Amino acid sequence: MKCPIGTTAKTGETCPESGVWEVVGYPTTTAPIAKGNTMPPYSGKAVTWKLIQYA
Repeated sequence: MKCPIGTTAKTGETCPESGVWEVVGYPTTTAPIAKGNTMPPYSGKAVTWKLIQYA
């Protein structure tokens, strides 16, 4: 079962769903991240990522 769009995960956590993830806050970016990978930092900082699109 897929995680719903809008699911969040923090830097260092295991990605719960493959798809396009967006950084919550500013500055923001998007990145494709595969399920099972570690959620990355952005600009050298720990951030919260939000799932915006399925892979």
